[in-house]
Formats: sequence, structure tokens, C-alpha cells
Amino acid sequence: MTPKAVICEQWALSLCQSQDERYAFIAEWYDPNASLFRRYELLYYPKDSSIEMYDVKNRRTFLRRTKYESLHLEDLYVGSKVTVFSRHLTIVDYGNLYTSRKLGSRKERTLALIKPDGMRKMGQLFDIIINAGLTITKAKMMLLSRKEAADFYADYRAKPFYHELLQLIMSGPILAMELLGDDAVTKWRAIVGPANPTTTESDTLDSISESFGHCGLRDAAYGPDSVASAAKELELFFPSSGGRGPVSSAKFTNCTCCIIKPHAVNEGLSGKIIKAILKEGFEISALQMFNMERPNVEEFYEIYKGVVPEYLEMVSELCSGPCIAMEIRQFDPSKVFRDFCGPSDPELECGHGGRWVLARHLRPGTLRAVFGKDKIQNAVHCTDLPEDGLLEVQYFFKILDN
Repeated sequence: MTPKAVICEQWALSLCQSQDERYAFIAEWYDPNASLFRRYELLYYPKDSSIEMYDVKNRRTFLRRTKYESLHLEDLYVGSKVTVFSRHLTIVDYGNLYTSRKLGSRKERTLALIKPDGMRKMGQLFDIIINAGLTITKAKMMLLSRKEAADFYADYRAKPFYHELLQLIMSGPILAMELLGDDAVTKWRAIVGPANPTTTESDTLDSISESFGHCGLRDAAYGPDSVASAAKELELFFPSSGGRGPVSSAKFTNCTCCIIKPHAVNEGLSGKIIKAILKEGFEISALQMFNMERPNVEEFYEIYKGVVPEYLEMVSELCSGPCIAMEIRQFDPSKVFRDFCGPSDPELECGHGGRWVLARHLRPGTLRAVFGKDKIQNAVHCTDLPEDGLLEVQYFFKILDN
């Protein structure tokens, strides 16, 4: 970089700091009418939570500076999806060097691994992660082969408990997650706690290993101890090369589909919904986070097109951010998962005599009554017809997971 360029860069940085502090991002929006992506520069002012938008291609103002309190600085990072006045935007890059330096360097990615012995507490562990201010950007229940387990525990080959480690992590499904956040590696490692859950130091009493672990190697969860280890281990479970990584734990038998919708994920309700499902006696045999593209959502919801008036709104909601798809299995004929989810509109349901009644009062314990808002943001999608359960599960865990 030439001296002149350095001076210009320093001037630009000081100018940004001297004015109302603002951060710039490049965002994309899929225009369904034109079937193309439109790119905008999104400016965010933390002082008053206001935003501006500029059309990059046409070089003109798209949105004048406007207060928008539902958008927060922590929502804005490369790869995130945000909603601005009903437009679902994907942040694809930082808009200037100042923003990149200020925000890009503070975010770390780390691996969170829920081991087979911790899976029964999956809902609580989701809540712990969310309450710690960490963002789950990827998640998948997996089954490890012996080779994959050996690759993961390669540094422990000389340890006397090496083979026991392999057996434990291969004994059932695991849940691998990519976490994003400030100082994420250290923060998650502290939350997990000591490898030996019998440690009784005061600063580890609330750790996962202390709260949910058992004796010896059964410590429920794992987190890498450095940024380098986190990057290396994330590659094993979520290869950047486009490979699949370990296989899904989906069983494709006696199953139905449930999707935690983006609004519920963004509101931090995933753990609570998962806890409610498990408490009711259903099995979650597969789980994966997806960022759905509009064509995929239209394909998945095709059966509702021309039938349900809210079809377009349903499509927009499901592709507005990350969702979590699950394979649900049930063994008690008296328990039907569709009934447990409740009416599609948590506010209204047709009661006796054709009268509309408040569904929340009629069936207050259902997932949609507890966590839903309206017919579009009703917390979860579930398979409507029993014969479609396997098809919907296959769509996520065979077609999209390829």
C-alpha cells in the first residue's frame, strides 16, 4: 500500500469515528418477481438504531436513514440473515475496512459437541448456548464411523482410555454445532467445564460437565481449547470443501417431520421447543439446521400453493433465516405429534357448531399455543398427513443433505 493510500485510509477511519458511528455491510435480497438477487449497501447507526440502504447496481438511495429498532448490531455479521421491512436480506460482506476491522476481528467460530451421554439434555444445552450470547450457525445430529471417531481423537491415541473414548462417541448420535460469538472458543470451553466432572472447584460448579456429566469420560459435551483446534475440528464435521462430513442420524422409519421456524430460532426458542418435544415422550432421531433458499421452500410447500391463502407469507417466513428440521419418532399410538403441535393458527380454531374459538384456550399446552404468534409465525411446521411424514423427512435428510 502506497503512503498516499495509507493516509487516505487513516482519514476515512477518522472520519467514520468523528461522525455518528456507523457500520457498513453488503446485503443481498432475492427478488422473486425478477428471479434474481439484488445487492444493497446497508448502513447501521448504533447510536439510534437507524439504517440506510443503497442500491449497489443503480447507485441510488433505496432507503433513507430510518429508525429500525428490531435490528441489532449483534445480528449483523457475514452469513447472517436479517429482515428489513419484510425484505429478507443475507449479509454477504463488510461494506468498508472500518466495519471489517471493528466487527470482523471480534467474532470467533468454535465447535460445540454434544456427546451421546448428553443428548437427553439437548434442549437445556441449546438454552445454555443461547443464553451465553453465542449464535448457533450450523447444527447436525450425526453418527460417527470408527475412522471418523479415530480422526477426531487422533491426539489421544497414546492414552490408556483411547479405545473407551472411541466406544463412547460411537455409542449413539452426537450433535455437532458451529458457534459464532465474541471470544467464542474461550467462552464455550468455560461453559463446558473440566474434562473430569468430579472436579469441585467453585468456578466449575455450574459447568455442563458438572451439571450433566457422569463419572469418568462421560462429560456430556466438548469444546476445543484454541482457535486453531476449533478450525481443524470444524472441518471434520462441516467440511468447507463441500463434502458431507459424518452421516445424518436419520432413521427414516416410523417418523414425521417438524421444523422450528426462523422466527422461533431467532427468538431463542429452539431449546425450549426441543425440551417440550422430549418431555412429551417423542424421540428426536435427527436434527439439522438449514438456511433455506426460496426455490427449495416453494418446492417443499408446493402442496399448499393455490390452496392456502397465506402460501406466499409461509414461503417468505421459512426462507427468512435459519430453521431447524427434525425427524420425530413416536411409539405410543395415543400420542400423535400433529396434535401436540396444535392448530396452524394458534389464535383461532373452528370449534363446535362452526364457531371460531381461541385455540390458545382450547389447547393451551400445544407447541403453537405456547410458542407461536399467528398463522405464519406459529413456531413450528409439522407434517399434516401421516403418509407424508417420511417424504418430508427424506426431503431434508436425503435431498437437501447431499
